[in-house]
Amino acid sequence: MTLRVAVVGSGPAGSSAAETLAKAGIETYLFERKLDNAKPCGGAIPLCMVSEFDLPPQIIDRQVRKMKMISPSNREVDINLDNEDEYIGMCRREVLDGFLRDRAAKLGATLINATVHKLDIPQNNTDPYTIRYVDHSEGGAQGIAKSLKVDAIIGADGANSRIAKEIDAGDYNYAIAFQERIRLPEAQMAYYNDLAEMYVGNDVSTDFYAWVFPKYDHVAVGTGTMQVNKASIKQLQAGIRARAARKLVGGQIIKVEAHPIPEHPRPRRVVGRVALVGDAAGYVTKSSGEGIYFAAKSGRMCAETLVEVSQGGTKIPTENELKVYLKRWDRKYGITYKVLDLLQTVFYRSDATREAFVEMCADRDVQRLTFDSYLYKTVVPANPFTQMKITAKTLGSLIRGNALAP
Repeated sequence: MTLRVAVVGSGPAGSSAAETLAKAGIETYLFERKLDNAKPCGGAIPLCMVSEFDLPPQIIDRQVRKMKMISPSNREVDINLDNEDEYIGMCRREVLDGFLRDRAAKLGATLINATVHKLDIPQNNTDPYTIRYVDHSEGGAQGIAKSLKVDAIIGADGANSRIAKEIDAGDYNYAIAFQERIRLPEAQMAYYNDLAEMYVGNDVSTDFYAWVFPKYDHVAVGTGTMQVNKASIKQLQAGIRARAARKLVGGQIIKVEAHPIPEHPRPRRVVGRVALVGDAAGYVTKSSGEGIYFAAKSGRMCAETLVEVSQGGTKIPTENELKVYLKRWDRKYGITYKVLDLLQTVFYRSDATREAFVEMCADRDVQRLTFDSYLYKTVVPANPFTQMKITAKTLGSLIRGNALAP
């Protein structure tokens, strides 16, 4: 037999999964509802992703080497990357997603421009799943109803995942991201040439942060907050616009975007022969809100596991075999999510703790440790003296800001 696998969603998670499957010779179908979709996203990617996923230079709009952190009282801390070959990549999601999708298709994945609306689940462990979808490839508002039988499915269809609903994967808490793309005059844009800004404070987000990230010919100005505060998202966006107003003079809004961001993994990420990856699985980190790298990595890891347990596509995998992907994922990244969850709980709960957070980030050892963890997705423990110094500085910042008060 030849295994047939459907990947629903062609963002970084889905396209990376489809590419891995296609390379292994597995019959792969990649579904995407909107081929020109521009997902609301800060668009920051770590340096390790550029090499790991063979991203060409044209994918990166800006190479950010400077980060300015701005506290509730407008105290500014500048963080600079020392090495010339180190940077945070800034990209537009429509460009990145399009590249990854096209590469998967060139390697053999069959791209289907369609909306998946239902999944017929088999009653045993060997019969195929039936995906019911509306094909948009021939144009027309209504599309054409079609179906496809497959042996396994990877759900990579985002925070509002249809596949997750079909397999009853369970809900999760989520945040709302709101972003405006603003085209600036040339002189204003020059300021953001290799600089990104991160703002914290109750005026810009009650539980997250706001950002100004540079793109190709514009900046992305946005904020995020938990779903319980979503009614205030436009007020918070007005807050970041006010805080950054001087630098945005003469800017023209060219696009307004909003999107949910998952805050923790779903209760069930593998059910039967269906596995969830990326935002559909809930793989966005707290504190930083990073999701692109973890989406692509989860898609690849899931597909690699599927290739392995299906013996190169010659046998139908079981649920327990697919869950090997979860064990590997949680072993590799579980601690990262827990640490960032703790950081958000401690430092984003009040303006006092946010002031302490920005003060702490002025320390060079903290900066180096933070950037190494972000750029390379590896945590290299500091030597004991440095670790003690960082701990002391953290506690000192919290105490001076009265941030430990209940």
